[in-house]
Amino acid sequence: MGEVPETHSGWTFLTNHARVLAAIAEDQNVRIRDIAARCRLTERAVQKIISDLEQGGYLTHTRQGRSNEYRIEPGTILRHPADAGLSVSGLLAVLARYDTRHDAPPQEPRPAAVPEQGPPASDR
Repeated sequence: MGEVPETHSGWTFLTNHARVLAAIAEDQNVRIRDIAARCRLTERAVQKIISDLEQGGYLTHTRQGRSNEYRIEPGTILRHPADAGLSVSGLLAVLARYDTRHDAPPQEPRPAAVPEQGPPASDR
């Protein structure tokens, strides 16, 4: 059996559900063990999240021998009212763009933009 992942305390920007969905989007034949390692979750937690995503209509799976092939439903709308109109494919596109930039070689930092200084307020 796998090790229990290192715990994290505090809040994060992405939910575990989003992390699992992103891992599946990268590889539709990914193993639960590999998702758990990538997302730093237990295999049991990943199984529960996959079940949640399937019940919510975001994901389906087909048994292929001893493994699963997952299919993401890209047009499914995100659940939270503040995300109205944002689809799963939109979320995954944003995460993919981040991953692309994150995996790219570091670039030279650009100097911060300095706002132009006009005449003193008394001269205006």
